[in-house]
Amino acid sequence: MATDVIMPKLGNSVESCIICAWKKAVGDLVAVGETLCEVETDKAVMEVESSAAGTLLARYYAVGDEVPVQVPIASIGEAGEKIETLDSNVPESAPSEDRPENQPAQRKISPRARKLAEELGINDSRLGNIVGRGPGGRILASDIQAFVTEERAAEAASPATKISPLAQAMVERAGYQAPARGTGPGGRVMTRDLRSMEAASDAKVLSALPTPTDAPDPASSKPLSRMRKLIAQRMVESLQTTAQLTFDSSADARALLAYRARLKASKSGGRAEWNLQNISLNALVLFAVARTLPHFPALNAHLIDDEIITFNSVALGFAVDTPRGLLVPVVRDAHTLSLQRVAQEMARLAAACLDGTILPDELSGATFTVTNLGIFGVEHFTPILNAPQVGILGVGSINPKPRWKEEIGGPSELIPQMGLSLTIDHRAIDGAPAARFLQTLCQNIADFELLLAL
Repeated sequence: MATDVIMPKLGNSVESCIICAWKKAVGDLVAVGETLCEVETDKAVMEVESSAAGTLLARYYAVGDEVPVQVPIASIGEAGEKIETLDSNVPESAPSEDRPENQPAQRKISPRARKLAEELGINDSRLGNIVGRGPGGRILASDIQAFVTEERAAEAASPATKISPLAQAMVERAGYQAPARGTGPGGRVMTRDLRSMEAASDAKVLSALPTPTDAPDPASSKPLSRMRKLIAQRMVESLQTTAQLTFDSSADARALLAYRARLKASKSGGRAEWNLQNISLNALVLFAVARTLPHFPALNAHLIDDEIITFNSVALGFAVDTPRGLLVPVVRDAHTLSLQRVAQEMARLAAACLDGTILPDELSGATFTVTNLGIFGVEHFTPILNAPQVGILGVGSINPKPRWKEEIGGPSELIPQMGLSLTIDHRAIDGAPAARFLQTLCQNIADFELLLAL
């Protein structure tokens, strides 16, 4: 009897994947553990292995299709075997040449979303009000959560209010326009109604623009990758839904550079499991941030709806530039790790990002993020928050700057200074505590060897 190969659940936050490439064609022999296809999540490219041995009888999705997790993507059995029973989750959009004729129609809600809806008491009539953003309009768990959040916000408003509090805030602060009637309970205007109006308005404006007939011939053209689309979406949403404020400062980098020079000149002689010469300047900065954050819990936090959630543990995200786009792996419990362990974990995660083996769960759950552009000569910049985090630190290049010495009444020398840019969500934290964090971080960098002793 034929065996279904199921799209695995590649991390707690992953609900669907895009098939990048099939490694086996229909009719090929397949062994257990052989790679059937490569799939892309919103964060990484991973391989799906065969769970059975035999002949590949059918592939239910084509390259480029978005596939919900935990549904069949292929069938394996004996050559010439007919496929009589398959899971009903296979969508109607499966390739016609591979999809069995007796395959049932697609479900419009993912299993995880269905379970969540049942737990929350959402019946079928209320499900009809939910806009599914999954493949083919499938309702995902994230759609259920967004619907419940907006419903609760609407219920908390007065009966006379015809717009949810979040939508009202977007109208007042971000210049959105609200329709006379929305898709929420009782015609209440929800945030999704504002987005749809914005899209319609943008389309109207774009249609009125003149055609750039005098533009040069394009050198190339290609659609945005799923990852690039996701990055763009998150950046726009971050700027539209948070109150971002950036502080620029500089830290005396002499101690940092001196310690880094000692590491590069050191010889472990077998005393260390990992070569100390591999500890980068970026690792030193992340270590300083990890040891500073516990004293400023307001910055080691998330802002979700109207609730500020602070954390005892520091899960430190750091930006990694890859050919596929920006990835932000997370160093867990960074505040408890030695400098050497921080550097080891950073190196491991960065390598996994670059070779495409990073796990989705290793790219989620950060409580604060550090992004470093100093290697490119950038002194200061404005990093964009990775919501729901309330803080992100941008690290710039080290440049000589004059230092004022009070004892002689004037600038006496040029010293290396590292540019630091802290962006906060002003809704969750005020300027003074954010400035104190930045001031303390600068002091810890200036006295780096003392920080190692704490």
